[in-house]
Amino acid sequence: MSRKERTLKRAVHLEGVSLHSGARVEVRVEPAPAGTGIVFQRADLLDSPDIPALAGNLSMSQRRTVLREGAADVGMVEHLLSACHGLQVDNLIVRVSGSELPGTDGSAAPYVELLRSGGIMEQKRGRKVLRVFNPHVLRDGEAELVVLPPSGDGLRVRYLPEYPDGVDAKPVVFDTSLDDYAKDIAVARTFVRAEEIEKLLEAGLGKGANADNTLVLGGEEAPEMRIDTEPTRHKILDLLGDLALVGADLHADIIAVKSGHGLNQGMAKYLRGLLEDFEVEEDINEEGYGITDVMRLLPHRYPFLLIDRVIKVEGWRRAVGLKNVTINEPFFVGHFPEQPLMPGVLQLEALAQLCGFLLQRKMEHTGKLVVLASIDKVRFRGGVVPGDQLRLEVETLRMSRNRATMKAHGKVGRRIVSEAILSFAMVAAS
Repeated sequence: MSRKERTLKRAVHLEGVSLHSGARVEVRVEPAPAGTGIVFQRADLLDSPDIPALAGNLSMSQRRTVLREGAADVGMVEHLLSACHGLQVDNLIVRVSGSELPGTDGSAAPYVELLRSGGIMEQKRGRKVLRVFNPHVLRDGEAELVVLPPSGDGLRVRYLPEYPDGVDAKPVVFDTSLDDYAKDIAVARTFVRAEEIEKLLEAGLGKGANADNTLVLGGEEAPEMRIDTEPTRHKILDLLGDLALVGADLHADIIAVKSGHGLNQGMAKYLRGLLEDFEVEEDINEEGYGITDVMRLLPHRYPFLLIDRVIKVEGWRRAVGLKNVTINEPFFVGHFPEQPLMPGVLQLEALAQLCGFLLQRKMEHTGKLVVLASIDKVRFRGGVVPGDQLRLEVETLRMSRNRATMKAHGKVGRRIVSEAILSFAMVAAS
């Protein structure tokens, strides 16, 4: 069942000690417009880029979920994202004073309380939904994560764990349409096996862990559990946090066997890819723009206009456009005519034009033009040939009155063929 997106009525604040670094850190969670998503910002870094909570921004890490954009990263985001997932809070700006969120009491319960204290409000925009139609399996040794078409409404998770002797290892099932996230999942604390502690400390992890926020399994004394099957419920907590990186409500059944963040994040990337595929196949909706609209906002004309249509616009933060590449393109006459290949610089130009379209909407009544100022971190990963549909995706990292920096990449199907960081200046039109 579809629903409306949600955010907070007012900003809220939390501070505490990071679970792995042991540093004290502050977090400010602010409301955000519909379509924003969950966006992290490093308040301790000068001119920090936005770090959207999406699977494409995942960074390799141990025992936690870390997101990265450029030189900025933020870790241990899974507990807050799990609370957002469980309470259906979709649009937030999260400002963090360090590289890791507070570990709080090792669970998501303090984040649930934090979000509820800000007042949860509905917005006008409908929430994206991804419904799974075909099974998909990820394996890593004996661990396994399976996604199946839904047996009911929403998301249903069945987790099958393995623990040391004396720890309850019976399976746990959580159904988002039937069960209470705050009561059944959010209160479950993180855990560690006794034999892992020394290695984690040697790796510089777990400096903020203590007996109150971390259960020790397999030690001399059995820990006192808050709730039945607490370790397994925390595994579901982490899974829900990682699946929040899909950026949509998930309608599916998931079976997890001894899985952790590695498989969770792999599944989040796979499902995010499915969502983007479905978006490519959709017709232009009310947010889309045809070629007449594109030409109204952009000064470019044939043969240099390289956008056929804009299929999605999310405020001034993100846009998706299409370029249908045909053999009739004038550049094919001279660019590898025996084996036509779209020039990489023209792929960048198409991406820059889409950035210009997005920014020009903001500048439309100011008398200013959007002009490309610099290009950084360019990579070409594959060829674009006649018959391909080049999907253009751009996202705002930073914006001021006179400058903007955008992350951009081009895709053919699910394959990224080009990417760059583009900077623009807003100059007075002559």
